[in-house]
Amino acid sequence: MKRTLVTALGTTALVAGLCAPAMAQTTIRLSTYVNEADIRYDGFVHFAELVAEKTGGSVEVQIFPSSTLHGWSEGIDALQGGVSDISWIPADDRLPCYRVTSLYPAAIDLEGQVEMDAAYADLVRDEAAEIGLVPLFNSNYSYDQEWWFEGPVEDLGNLNGMQVRSIGPLVSMMIETWGGAPVFVAPKEVFQSAERGVVDGINMGVATYSSWQLWDVMPYMVNANLFYGNIQYMINQMKYDQLTPEEQAALTEAAMETEAWLKPRYEDWVDQRVGNAVMKGGGAAVSISQDKRMELIASVQDTWNAEVEAACGPDLSASILQLFADNAP
Repeated sequence: MKRTLVTALGTTALVAGLCAPAMAQTTIRLSTYVNEADIRYDGFVHFAELVAEKTGGSVEVQIFPSSTLHGWSEGIDALQGGVSDISWIPADDRLPCYRVTSLYPAAIDLEGQVEMDAAYADLVRDEAAEIGLVPLFNSNYSYDQEWWFEGPVEDLGNLNGMQVRSIGPLVSMMIETWGGAPVFVAPKEVFQSAERGVVDGINMGVATYSSWQLWDVMPYMVNANLFYGNIQYMINQMKYDQLTPEEQAALTEAAMETEAWLKPRYEDWVDQRVGNAVMKGGGAAVSISQDKRMELIASVQDTWNAEVEAACGPDLSASILQLFADNAP
């Protein structure tokens, strides 16, 4: 009887061990500038849950919001230095083609956005590999990259010396072309900069703008819809190579599924934030005409295309520009 009891207990322990969830063998630190009030944070949570599910718990994704691991411009340094494993990638000289095409002046039909983003990621994959990075997650902000001011602006194409917050080289060129002065300000510092009069206007995504409660300081929004925008999140190549082929596939699948899951929620969330600001918060949102939209894009597109060809080379630049053209409305 005693032997039978020990055997039974041993069998029970073995069964319990087989049924218990696997302990994570690999932890991946994901760094993002968005805060926890942002719908995109929910997207990263969804991504982490999918990774855990698809890997049977062998891979755990830890999310670090609000730039807690590194600043806006330090995504590549953070990945290469081991501060994070997955990070957003800003317009960095070490990725010259990505730098001038991840934000591009164009009218884009967002119906096929997820597929377009995947095609774009494939086009810049070789460039990323040269500095030890792998494109993983497309964070599209074509839908909401817009402009804010303290009061009405008669013509976005005539900024008349105003200092406007810029997020990168293309926006800086736009602001200068339209008679303004670009000022780089990291997302976490925009509220104070606007409040203290450091900038007269702001270029930023609606989601980020709303998450940082910036409607209070600059409530007048110009809805111009001038960009294709894709801040990619990339993973350190060495970290990626440490995963099994099955785990790599799970990570990639989770990223793709999350992009499709997030798209409608992201667009609805942006619409609700604009609507709430206008109806309840004293904000205003004015859309420019389609003719004016195309005029503003045309005023900078040819100049920027020369930057694209110089940075990407003739073949890659032609492929990327064709992708934008194929997704025009």
